[in-house]
Amino acid sequence: MKFEKLNLEINDGIALLTLNDPDVLNAVSVQMIEELNKAVDLVEDPESGARCLILTGTGRAFCSGANLADASGGAGNLSDGKRDAGWVLETHYHPFFLKLRDLRMPYVTAVNGIAAGVGMSLGLSGDIVTMDRSGYFLQAFTRIGLVPDGGSTYILPRLIGVRRAMELSLLAEKLPAEKALEWGLINYVVDDGTALEETMKVAQKLAKGPTQAYRMARALYWQTWDNQYEEQLHAERIAQREAGDTDDSREGVMAFLEKRPADFKGK
Repeated sequence: MKFEKLNLEINDGIALLTLNDPDVLNAVSVQMIEELNKAVDLVEDPESGARCLILTGTGRAFCSGANLADASGGAGNLSDGKRDAGWVLETHYHPFFLKLRDLRMPYVTAVNGIAAGVGMSLGLSGDIVTMDRSGYFLQAFTRIGLVPDGGSTYILPRLIGVRRAMELSLLAEKLPAEKALEWGLINYVVDDGTALEETMKVAQKLAKGPTQAYRMARALYWQTWDNQYEEQLHAERIAQREAGDTDDSREGVMAFLEKRPADFKGK
């Protein structure tokens, strides 16, 4: 499928999804988020052969946030004539972020340069996040009189605590890559221009791993934020039963006993 605001390539088990509207620093328009939803559906299709997804951006920015000049709009109108800036979140963004959460494979982000507003949400949504050294995050929402979205108010306090989340969101100041690493928001800071290259190395390893176990591990970590301890123990027990019955688990055990590298097929 051809896209106007994205590029999608799938090779050797790796799906590379690239935001491609560099004239506006890859700002997200309604068209782009619609294409993102379609692209993830294609990646999720077992026929695609994908076992790891990378998200990155074209040019000098990962994503500068929502495209405020988007001619197609993005705000709905209420019956009293008031503008509903949350409409496009419910109809377009939320389905996309939920698809990322529920992916059947690992998902990693290569943050090249600016990641502002919902672009920060996209960058942080990866299971593993790599960022260019001169890159930065910016919770830009209050600069235009809006509130954080894209799951920011859920993810940030759980990763860095309420105090730092409030600081980022209320002051709307840049968070440099090095400090993001120090705070535990990202995994790696790399030389400028190498975020995708370094992320590809991670993706290559993940694409050759036990995909079903990855899928279940991802689900468990999402559940743990809402489960009680006993509930999480039970969730682990159920997932382990399913994981232990996969071809990859059997291969992993045999490879361990035979003292050889495992040859996982993602099944």
